[in-house]
Formats: sequence, C-alpha cells, structure tokens
Amino acid sequence: MDIDFDPSGIQAVPISPITFSQPVPKEQALIPVVFINQRIFSEMDSLQIRALANKIVPFVSAKIKQAGKEKFNELQLDCDWTQSSRDKFFYLLNYLQELPDLKDIIISSTLRLHQVKNTVTSGIPPVKKVTLMCYNMGNLRQFGNQNSILNQHDLKTYLSGTLRNYPMQMDIALPLFQWFVVFRNNSYIGISKYISEQDINNKALFTRNPKTNLYILINDLPKANLKKGDVVRFEQVTQDDLLQTAKFLRGELKGKKHQIIFYHLDQATLANHGNAELQEIIRAF
Repeated sequence: MDIDFDPSGIQAVPISPITFSQPVPKEQALIPVVFINQRIFSEMDSLQIRALANKIVPFVSAKIKQAGKEKFNELQLDCDWTQSSRDKFFYLLNYLQELPDLKDIIISSTLRLHQVKNTVTSGIPPVKKVTLMCYNMGNLRQFGNQNSILNQHDLKTYLSGTLRNYPMQMDIALPLFQWFVVFRNNSYIGISKYISEQDINNKALFTRNPKTNLYILINDLPKANLKKGDVVRFEQVTQDDLLQTAKFLRGELKGKKHQIIFYHLDQATLANHGNAELQEIIRAF
C-alpha cells in the first residue's frame, strides 16, 4: 500500500492497498512494502509517527493473513525522503524496530540514487538492509528525447565511487517496465495507461520523430483522452541497458552480498523479458 494524506489533507491513510483474492503459493515468501509519501511527515510530531507505526503493523499483518500466510520475515519501508523529512522517517524506522510484534522481523528501507551520493544531507537509514532502486532516474516531466526510467549517464554520475563505500547490505532493484509519457504543447500531462506499443506503431495514429522515442498523434485518440498533436514518449528498458547496468554495478558493489529484484514480474512484462534474458542479467552480476 501507499500512505498519503486523505482528500482533506489532514490525516494519513492507506492508498490502494493490495487485495489477495486467493492464497499465495506455499513456497512463495512475501515481503510487504509500504510506500510513504514524505509530505505526510511535515504535519507529524513524534507521537503521531508512533501512532502511524501502530496502524501499519496490524494492517500489514492482516494482509499477510489474507494471502494465506502466517508470518513474514521482512517489512520494507519505501520513502523518497529529503533533508527536511529525513529525521522523521528515520524516527519511524527506529520505532518500528522497537515494537514487540516486529521483534524478529527485519526492517529494511528503499534507497534512491541521490541518497547514495548525498549521504551528508540524506543521512543513512537506521536499518540493517536497503534496496537500491535503479530506475526512475531522469526528469519524467521534462520534454524531449530521453529515457527517465534508466540511463547510464545518471547511474554513473550518482554511483561511481560512492556505492562501494555505502555501509550497508544492499539488494538491487532493476526495471523491466515500460510506459508512455504524454506531453501537450511540450508540457507534461501524465503517463497514459490507455496506449499500447501496438498503438504507437500504428502509422494511422502516430508518426515517429526520426531517431527518437517521440511519437506525434495524428488524430484525436478518445480512448486515451488525447488530442491531435500530443506527443508520446515511449520509454522502455532493453536487454543491453540491463546488462550494462549489471556490469557497472558489479564493479561498484565489490563483492557485496546482494539479491536482484526485477520490477515488475507480471505476465505482460515477462512477455518482453524471458527467463533466459533474466538469467543472463543475473549472471552479469
């Protein structure tokens, strides 16, 4: 689930919590992940943060039971904290580790590239383990021919010489997803869930700006609420991108123990990234 303000902007509430319609296979472990929008901390004092923690734990436990499991071994908190929200997020992490219900549970945190490079301002989360999110690097909202999911320049700018010194056990999350970023009059208007790769390759609908990942809509597209002249930037991650990333990270990790996480492994994604390709990426580490 996500945690963010309710429509009133006063109370922090769960947003889009997962629902398990059937039990998860017995051999499959679950690691619940709770994303927290850092803005909620601006309105919270320590008492309210403790109250939030005491709501998160039973909520997560109930979801685990809904999935047919009795327990979980790790709880991950995902937050793109900044210097202003850092101390309150770290307070939450510390408090969770003091709760009796989480006595034998590993509390972990996500980690973004800027938090690796800027440890003086970002701090180091008070946990035993982190997951480095190697995606969503560029400026999604900036118009132009770019890939905001994964690019080698940003990866090396943030992680060269800094990752190897990060004092923490670290898992690596790599992107397999793709998306369609829409611009109108060169201004970002959102990511469309109603366009497919088949659509943008349909020459009756789109014309491609040569040698770029930008596609210009020829006619209105009501199903996606798009208008003639809108520009769609099709961002995807190739096998070569992932192999380059794996080889670079291998050199920076310097033998640190880690697991590889692919985000995300749904059927549509796996149609573009087969098992052999995933194994090749794993071996590159």
